[in-house]
Amino acid sequence: MLSVGRLSVDLNCDMGEGMEEDADIMPFISSANIACGYHAGDEETMRRTVDLALRHQVLVGAHPSFADRERFGRTDLLERAGSEEAGRLLAGLAVQIADQLDLLQRICAQQGTRLHHMKPHGALYNRAAWDPVLGAIVCRAVQLFDPGIFIYGLSGSPLASIAERSGLRFVHEVFADRSYREDGKLTPRTEPNALIEDAGQAARQALVLVKDGVVKTTSGALIPLRAQTVCIHSDGPHAALFARSIREELLRNGFSIQAP
Repeated sequence: MLSVGRLSVDLNCDMGEGMEEDADIMPFISSANIACGYHAGDEETMRRTVDLALRHQVLVGAHPSFADRERFGRTDLLERAGSEEAGRLLAGLAVQIADQLDLLQRICAQQGTRLHHMKPHGALYNRAAWDPVLGAIVCRAVQLFDPGIFIYGLSGSPLASIAERSGLRFVHEVFADRSYREDGKLTPRTEPNALIEDAGQAARQALVLVKDGVVKTTSGALIPLRAQTVCIHSDGPHAALFARSIREELLRNGFSIQAP
């Protein structure tokens, strides 16, 4: 099993998506998930974000997506497609994901580093966590690219066991700025109270997840989750404040911030 130390936890952020606060967030995190162009970003943005990460000793990961810039990668293209179209999409998806990783790795190599992990984005992330067919495709893409990198994925989801059966290293991810349902899934963004918009509340949720391994759901129930990395999003209105507040809360309670 993966271990980053008894009192260590990773703090990651989805970045390179065209948000203005990336530079302000970077000093507070330990790993960055950089958009690879399919939902946001371009090669120049990738270069700038990798350079920013290196200046702050933040490890670089790829953040691949469905090819859906129009909807920021947050629409489940498989759910929208007919059976024939969905089959074509699935058939080409492993190569598409590997291509995104290859592009970012080439940019990393130019700057003297390499990818540490991959974390799917948006709808690809959410569906791969629970759909065993798509989860296997995501794992196959990592195997095609580099089986030595980590996969960041939703804590407690079936993707963890799929990755581990594939010989890959899975990192259980929890969210400071999102709410949970009782089945362990994130509350869909289309529903009320999906987003946590108060920095103090986000910091408290992160601490309870890391310290106690539980989270309170929207129904008020407590469910267990393993927290090896805590995610925040760069597209929130106060993303840098969230990053600082969460980091300070974890440090104040004896945790160091360290990527696996």
